[in-house]
Amino acid sequence: MQMQAPLPLTRDLVLIGGGHTHALVARMWGMKPLAGTRVTIINPGPTAPYSGMLPGHIAGHYSRQELDIDLVQLARFAGARLILGAATAIDPVNKVVHVEGRGDIGYDVASIDVGIHAEMPDLPGFAEHATGAKPLDQYATRWRAFLSRAVSGEVAPEVAVIGGGVAGMELALAMAHALKRDVGHACVSVIEAGTEIAGRNRPAATLLARAAQEAGVTLHVNAEVAKIGAQSVMLTNGTEIASRFTVGAAGAFAHGWLAHGTLPMTQDGFVKVDANLGVEGYDGLFAVGDCAHMSHAPRPKAGVFAVRAAPVLRDNLIAALSGGDMVPFRPQKDYLKLISLGGKQALAEKWGRTISGPGLWGWKNRIDQKFMEQFRSLPKMKPEPLPVPVAQGVLEELHGTDKPLCAGCGSKVAPGALGNALAGLPSVGREDVLSGPGDDAAILAMGGTKQVLTTDHLRAFTEDTGLFARVAALHALGDIWAMGAQPQAALVSITLPRMSEALQRRSMAEIMRAAQEVFGPEGAEIVGGHSTMGAEMTLGFTLTGLCKGAPITNAGAKPGDALILTRPLGSGVLLAAEMLGEADGRDIAALLKTMATPQGNTAACLAGAHAMTDVTGFGLAGHLQAICRASGVGAEIFLDDLPIYEGALDLAEEGHRSSIHDANMAAAPVVNAHGARAIFLHDPQTAGGLLAAVPQEAVATALQEMRAAGHAAAVIGTIVEGAPEITCRGS
Repeated sequence: MQMQAPLPLTRDLVLIGGGHTHALVARMWGMKPLAGTRVTIINPGPTAPYSGMLPGHIAGHYSRQELDIDLVQLARFAGARLILGAATAIDPVNKVVHVEGRGDIGYDVASIDVGIHAEMPDLPGFAEHATGAKPLDQYATRWRAFLSRAVSGEVAPEVAVIGGGVAGMELALAMAHALKRDVGHACVSVIEAGTEIAGRNRPAATLLARAAQEAGVTLHVNAEVAKIGAQSVMLTNGTEIASRFTVGAAGAFAHGWLAHGTLPMTQDGFVKVDANLGVEGYDGLFAVGDCAHMSHAPRPKAGVFAVRAAPVLRDNLIAALSGGDMVPFRPQKDYLKLISLGGKQALAEKWGRTISGPGLWGWKNRIDQKFMEQFRSLPKMKPEPLPVPVAQGVLEELHGTDKPLCAGCGSKVAPGALGNALAGLPSVGREDVLSGPGDDAAILAMGGTKQVLTTDHLRAFTEDTGLFARVAALHALGDIWAMGAQPQAALVSITLPRMSEALQRRSMAEIMRAAQEVFGPEGAEIVGGHSTMGAEMTLGFTLTGLCKGAPITNAGAKPGDALILTRPLGSGVLLAAEMLGEADGRDIAALLKTMATPQGNTAACLAGAHAMTDVTGFGLAGHLQAICRASGVGAEIFLDDLPIYEGALDLAEEGHRSSIHDANMAAAPVVNAHGARAIFLHDPQTAGGLLAAVPQEAVATALQEMRAAGHAAAVIGTIVEGAPEITCRGS
């Protein structure tokens, strides 16, 4: 039976923001995608906090991990690419979203769900000494930092909340609860410009005022803020309220960048949408959540409407992408409001009726946990079954599992197979070719100049085309830097999955923009290349570099040299776990940020190395073994000193490995390597660090310079006399 080839990609769907509606749409999309659609999620960070659990997190009832939706895992489940960056503009005519630090991202259909903020930049001192209750992630991070300082006695536990609505009261009660529990006492004040707190509902206001009195929260009504200082809030009547942590919760404000374009906006800056959640006047563009104003049915800014809108938005996105009919969104007129009271108590309000008590907290907690459980336990979608029968060896090659082939350097050909193939190559004997197979790059004699030549290709490890191109370019540059050369010229080799011409143009533009942003500052010219379409995305670069002096090779390491590694290990484990949706999105975001950081300045700090290589597909041990063999020395690794990416050790202990790990271990055995940390001796690295054998007298200066430049360089071992064998010390 002939298997059907993957369908071509023909439409770009872009979800701008990771709000609740978009998160639910992405989950539904993963369970039933629209074939032919490339989905992109744009969000500043790898997680999106759930607003319903924010007061509980502030009070200490939930951890930050419990509060956050992991967008990295969600994007993997949805088959989407996640671009970590802030949208700063949208052109609905040319259908382009501008992302800070990434340039333009084109779309055919897009949706905006970027929420709101509570910043008050016009209030004197706010920008310097206060924080808005929204964005939630920013507020939550700053609160945890303040609470830590208050617990240590560094600052007084004094807090002021500007705004006595429901949100402000919830946060004031939550912060008072946390400070009393962790510090022993609290001084929390609420500043409300109106005549009473909690808006229009008198029973709710009464219960909140009673809860504030019991919690020792001071209420200031008919109070207007004049300015905010580092230690107090000054009112217009001259009253000074002590505060070391001031929070703005006096309203819901739209993001300014939305109003700078041609979108239809309300006077207060919210995007106008019609009954189908489409932006008025622009086909193929939608807006949902707090950033949108439903002209047909205005409602308060509340998460319940965002949740109810998700199925309608999903259906209308599919209709816009496939030419179907839209369906209207009919929001309910009222909704249940469950309001936290600091401790594990809550009040409920609907249709003007209000009740409170500890049982309501349990009810609210169950509702919130049920919502979050949708994202903590994403459905395990069954892979396509294997044909029956299959040839002998297929199941063994798959290791008896449905684990996918790793990407990046984890998909490299095993070192044994490659080594055997290279060993059989005859030497032509050209005088201008100064190196043979085995070093990082070829060394060519060009008159009186030494030129190095290298090539490297990667199988895509992320759906983010621009980020992948950046990392692939830096990965290829590693061989040039490792030989002490200056990048000179680059040829690009691109294989795109089958897609329409419009998507080809967008993809090629992202790739070339990212490559130029890498090679340009390094002084390398992109001079051409080759492109084709195939089964999946692969990207490679062929590079040349020029050496001012003698190239640094694998040979030359001397006993007594310190081994310096410029970057942590563990990218293979992390990327393997991420492909299975089992890595923490924060750890993946941190990994990708490091992988996308150039190392040219690091190479300059290691110019005096006796030998140097970059740690890539064959792992630390494999590349160190190449140095030992070429130099005729042994090496000792300090296992406890190996720098490891955050989250990688836990994943390794859980059994996660890259596809090539076992082959790497067989090709470069290490004596006395035990425990989970030993796994990282053979973990393939994508855009890995430089490994240098450095004379002892140069170590301190090199480390100081590299760390000052922001690189986590470390001494991980030493070169020793003897056979080219690697041994471990520690763990």
